[in-house]
Amino acid sequence: MNPLLVIAMLLVMLALFLAAGGLLYYGRRNQQASTALQSALDANYRPAAEAAPSGGWWQRRLADLSAIGQHFEGSRVQKALLAPEDKLLLEQVGWNHSSGTAAFLALRLLLALVLPLLGVLLLNPQGSKFFLVLLVGFALGVLLPKLVLRSWAGRLRKKVDDELPLLIDLLRLLQGVGFSIDQSLQMIGEKLHIAVPVLGKELQLANSGYSRGRSRAQSLRRLSDAFDNDDLRSLMQMILQVHQHGGAVQEPLKQFGMRLREQRRMKMKEKVGKLSVKMTVVMMLTLLPALMLVLAGPAIISLASALKGM
Repeated sequence: MNPLLVIAMLLVMLALFLAAGGLLYYGRRNQQASTALQSALDANYRPAAEAAPSGGWWQRRLADLSAIGQHFEGSRVQKALLAPEDKLLLEQVGWNHSSGTAAFLALRLLLALVLPLLGVLLLNPQGSKFFLVLLVGFALGVLLPKLVLRSWAGRLRKKVDDELPLLIDLLRLLQGVGFSIDQSLQMIGEKLHIAVPVLGKELQLANSGYSRGRSRAQSLRRLSDAFDNDDLRSLMQMILQVHQHGGAVQEPLKQFGMRLREQRRMKMKEKVGKLSVKMTVVMMLTLLPALMLVLAGPAIISLASALKGM
């Protein structure tokens, strides 16, 4: 590669890092000013070490990314790199707030700028391959954070789907011993969240919002909408109806749990049926040739020997 091009690339990378450092510096200054102003206006002031713990290395890096991304809030860059689908994924993983959105946006921007330059420096492309490497690096920088976020959200949706029957059983158990629906939700969020880690954490957030003055419908909105789970949405609607109008919920929960388990049993049978068909193809491709070789092999050898003797 031309030495002048290498030097130019290094200078561009240096400029990008200096720009990122400048944005990080001003972002931290703005965060400190906002924290100081909020502390001054807060009647229940707490020391800075108690109100905002430093956290570990990962939390500090997320704070740095958030400080960089906040400079692009409301800009065309945010509109181009933060689609409604991205906001839904951020909502599912619990990052649909200002700092989480800013960190995700900053990560996409940095990777989209750094990966093309790294690809050029490491692969040393020539001619038309140079622009191809830049294009591929830019595409990877933009898409890689979204792919990781989508995988993370998919795992959370799977965990929510697995934990839902146990959540229904816990609600039935607490209703059977005389707890109200609000007491049951508080108990699961505070004491029994270990059994349902994902849903237990969401219930903790919902209970915290409800205790701060939100309505029960507002506090359970995330559980109803964020995970795109029709069964969970139906359960939240049932809880809201009982909360508003009262009544016994133990028998509806029992029927709901039985229907949910029956649906899962049917889905499992469908998966087993599809797996049987796939295994048949695999056996035809692997077992049948070996079986034909074992059965017809001696006859083929005898026939070849007889033909040689003629």
